[in-house]
Amino acid sequence: MIRSRLLGCFLLIALGLVAGCKDEPAPSGAASATATAAAGLPDRDPALAKKLVGEGALLLDVRTQEEWDQGHLEGATLIPIDELPKRLAEIDEAQGGDKDRPIVVYCRSGGRAGRAKQMLLDAGHHQVTNLGGMTDWPKG
Repeated sequence: MIRSRLLGCFLLIALGLVAGCKDEPAPSGAASATATAAAGLPDRDPALAKKLVGEGALLLDVRTQEEWDQGHLEGATLIPIDELPKRLAEIDEAQGGDKDRPIVVYCRSGGRAGRAKQMLLDAGHHQVTNLGGMTDWPKG
């Protein structure tokens, strides 16, 4: 008896939840642009990263000084991930104060670059992409 009552209550709740759901169109216009800006640019797209850097995007290496000394991408700026929060003003300066200017972030495998991307987005930069690792940079 108690089991059937519980089952009945569960079914009523489930039906109420389903009835309350409705298909809503995907956001458009300003709402869609805001959602895209909040997410930054697509990640792990080497062709996009190279194109952006060729057009003047900041190429940001967030590895350690020791990793940098072993090799880095030409034209990159080094700001290790652990130093990034206190060095955001340097990025703003490098960007000329333009938070819409693209930034391409990389590290060894993409993990630190992902964290850096989120920090930059949280700091108001809108056009940030995580290249992934240094070896993901397109050859040629």
